[in-house]
Amino acid sequence: MTVTFGEEITLLSLDDQSGAVRERQACQWAVAGGIVLELVLAGRVTVDDGRITVADTAPTGVRLLDDRLGMIDAWAAGKRRPPKVTEWLTKDKGKALDAALESLAERGLVGREQRTVLGMFPVRRFPETDGTVERALRARLEDVVLRGAEPDDRSAGLVALLHGAKLHRLAFPDLPRREVAPRMREISEGQWAGASVRKAIREMEAAMTAVALVTMRS
Repeated sequence: MTVTFGEEITLLSLDDQSGAVRERQACQWAVAGGIVLELVLAGRVTVDDGRITVADTAPTGVRLLDDRLGMIDAWAAGKRRPPKVTEWLTKDKGKALDAALESLAERGLVGREQRTVLGMFPVRRFPETDGTVERALRARLEDVVLRGAEPDDRSAGLVALLHGAKLHRLAFPDLPRREVAPRMREISEGQWAGASVRKAIREMEAAMTAVALVTMRS
């Protein structure tokens, strides 16, 4: 099963028992950024000098990505120049996380529960129903970050998103940030991939870093 960057970050964020999203504010930025990076690597959008442009509106076949592609295309169409990718992330962050949660539920990786808090406030939870994908994901992250394995494009992209959004604890909850951040930064800045992939990852990591600073100050 192929799981998108946005879904992977969402899986890492979910508490396995309660189904609540941890570090929601930072996570929603990272999920929105992960969807954009996925579209960049699929050749559907470009991000250059922090600005986003739709290059190809052909469907990818993944609803989570295709819905966002259509939204970005419609949103950017009325702009005089390519808009900043951080503007899109600001606009889409909450909706992107909800869409990733629904996508995981449709795939059968999480369940859906709705509870009422204090008798009046509805709260949705997404408890894990199939832990195999998350376990494989965490094993992959451990291989490249803790054991020094050579990252592939997707592993490096995920690490860069997590590092840029300061979500080290989601990936490695039992380790202090200082033990994993240097290696995650090394992977993000590495020369292991082709130039176009490196550029895409660095553009999105820069966007994540920018919005992480806003999140920390708010």
